Amino acid sequence: MNKVNEMSLQLKALSDPTRLKLVSFLKRGEVCICDLVDVLQISQPAVSQQMKKLKDAGIILERKKGTWKHFRLNEEQPPYVQAIINELEAVSVSAQICCVQNDEKKEGLNHAKTVTQ
Repeated sequence: MNKVNEMSLQLKALSDPTRLKLVSFLKRGEVCICDLVDVLQISQPAVSQQMKKLKDAGIILERKKGTWKHFRLNEEQPPYVQAIINELEAVSVSAQICCVQNDEKKEGLNHAKTVTQ
């Protein structure tokens, strides 16, 4: 693949808001796809489809552990991709809010279980 096609593939992969959220979340380290489903509250097939686009662009790496796939950022990125990934730190608040909302939902479910028991 020539450089222009590679750049195009990578930039297209990073042009989607959901994929940017996934990359932002992966900045924390390797994650199981099941955790990404919980955090983003979208279906597992939808997460898998987005992760495949990032993987095909070389932005993330995948390893299988049992029946689950685990993903992490590819540390060897061209400077323009690394700049975009680094810039996500400025907007990572949205990922933190998502996690907080998810934690609150879990606490609410635990509270509901306690009340109904």
